[in-house]
Amino acid sequence: MTNQSKVIAANAAFYAAFAAGDFAAMERLWADDDGISCIHPGWPAIVGRATVIGSWRDILQNPERPQIACAEPQAIVDGDSARVLCIEIVDGTALAAANHFRRVGDTWRLVHHQSSPIAQIVEQTHDEPSSPSRRIH
Repeated sequence: MTNQSKVIAANAAFYAAFAAGDFAAMERLWADDDGISCIHPGWPAIVGRATVIGSWRDILQNPERPQIACAEPQAIVDGDSARVLCIEIVDGTALAAANHFRRVGDTWRLVHHQSSPIAQIVEQTHDEPSSPSRRIH
């Protein structure tokens, strides 16, 4: 399995933990240090393991938490760091998301998650061959 595939799998595990409301799985996905951070939609930045993990505990324990699906994940790997850029579909609304990972041993761990609303998704024109098939505005 390539590093890109492993990062995409770690990203999928993140969304699976969210969908299942599995706090223990979510907690295991994050790096075990205070250098982690998160920006939930509409929230200010939060930094530090206790604060970030606490935010996920609160979100996952909420019986009215939104349903989220990940679309079009693209992994970018640079040594022991990686990020996945994707579109989150949250209760039918599109959000732009970036999930940053660090390799810890043989495992890719989350170190930052950020998602925010986007105005629209438009199809790319054919004169931009090096760009992804969709562009976020």
